Amino acid sequence: MHHIDPSLVDWSRAQFALTALYHWIFVPLTLGLTFIVAIMETIYVKTGDEWWKKTTRFWMGLLAINFAIGLATGIIMEFEFGTNWSSYSWIVGDIFGAPLAIEGIMAFFMESTFFAVMFFGWDKVSKRFHLLSTWLVAIGSNLSALWILVANGWMQHPVGMRFNPDTARNEMVDFWALLFNPNAYSKFLHTISSGYVLASLFVIAVSSWYLLKKRDTRFAKRSMLVAASFGLVVSLFNVTTGDDSARQAAQHQPMKLAAMEGLYNGEKGASIVAFGILNPDKKPGDKQEVFNFKVELPYALSLLSFHKLDAYVPGIDELLFGEKERGIMSAAEKIEKGKAAVAALKAYKEAKKAGDQEEAAVQKAAFEAKSEYLGYGYLNDPMEVVPNVPLTFYAFHTMVLFGGWFILMFILILFFTMINEIDRKRWLLWAGVLSLPMGYVAQEAGWITAEVGRQPWAIQDLLPVGMATSHLTTSPVMITFWLFAVLFTALLIAEVKIMTRQIQIGPEGEHHV
Repeated sequence: MHHIDPSLVDWSRAQFALTALYHWIFVPLTLGLTFIVAIMETIYVKTGDEWWKKTTRFWMGLLAINFAIGLATGIIMEFEFGTNWSSYSWIVGDIFGAPLAIEGIMAFFMESTFFAVMFFGWDKVSKRFHLLSTWLVAIGSNLSALWILVANGWMQHPVGMRFNPDTARNEMVDFWALLFNPNAYSKFLHTISSGYVLASLFVIAVSSWYLLKKRDTRFAKRSMLVAASFGLVVSLFNVTTGDDSARQAAQHQPMKLAAMEGLYNGEKGASIVAFGILNPDKKPGDKQEVFNFKVELPYALSLLSFHKLDAYVPGIDELLFGEKERGIMSAAEKIEKGKAAVAALKAYKEAKKAGDQEEAAVQKAAFEAKSEYLGYGYLNDPMEVVPNVPLTFYAFHTMVLFGGWFILMFILILFFTMINEIDRKRWLLWAGVLSLPMGYVAQEAGWITAEVGRQPWAIQDLLPVGMATSHLTTSPVMITFWLFAVLFTALLIAEVKIMTRQIQIGPEGEHHV
């Protein structure tokens, strides 16, 4: 066990969080806009209407800007696994590396190849081949997301592997279990559908701006009709995938679910907090009130988590301190078993090195009896298993609140667009413009919920974040953090400036002030 420098862990986490948060500004727009562009081009090919070609090319230009800048942050993030998280890469590289390699070889290659045809191939290839290229870019970009989220889903719920005590590495034994991990596909579907929602909000925001300016109205209304229709369908689908994600958390990450709902005391027929303000002084195990104010939906959490109105949902206190009547082991007991596993693993290696096969067999058996708690052996305080409750709770509820608003807005915009009244509803057009930043906040809040909620684990119950870092000093991580912060901010400013200029020029190619 190497010495853990807390400042190195904090700066490594901060750098990865910075990269991930910036990366996720660009990715969801690409995921959704590729499909919206493909739908628009399909309408063009079916109808032969040059207006749809012009509409498609305009949105494709904005997609190209976002696609190019999004690549930079994604590549840096993958490199960080080797630079800042080399211990993690060593311990689980056999498993984690496989989906990332497939993503690079298959999905990224496909989307990059056909992106060139899609963007530069107008009037150089046939209409149908160009349309095929556009759809393959959409499929390829979403396949990239699939493999990356398979890897992330495995970190949330590790399956299909075994720990090899001889190498101290986790090795894959079932690729299909990894691929069809319920956590992986629920996370994939929820993540990509949220990206589709954001892309719909983007198209609506730009189109609303045109209508507010009373310019390019035919283009704006057509774009808005496609985006609102697409957005409403994928928003409703997003609700179902969110439900499945919450149920996966209930089964495999109960502490995360408890933090998401601010549930300190487990109960049967548990309620969902629709809106609440947490008591900032509340600590696990004390008798203080959890909320200063809350609005609840009775029985909803039990129904959401286990599809039973009277199902028991454990709270933070039960998961931390244990509850023997329900078979819930305390974190302290798991840590004790984990430390015994760590000691047995060390003794096994020493016996094997000394050539004492009999002692090695005894220690290996002792290790395997407690190996499922190995990760807990690297924790020192039971309180470490409790994530940041306020951050997880507020991030989750922000995401849900905004998601509900988006569904309502899509319905209103679709209705008023279909009856040709949308340009008279200036309040709704302003709502369309202002909902775009809300969409980005909801995106980031979703990832904060997913990643902060599973702390302290790099891999759930197997590897704490502190044990996943590289053997570095803190200084280079601090320096690169600030360098990346400046670089990513510059890229974001550049994207916003280029996009706003293109939007001002408009689909007709004439600059408007």
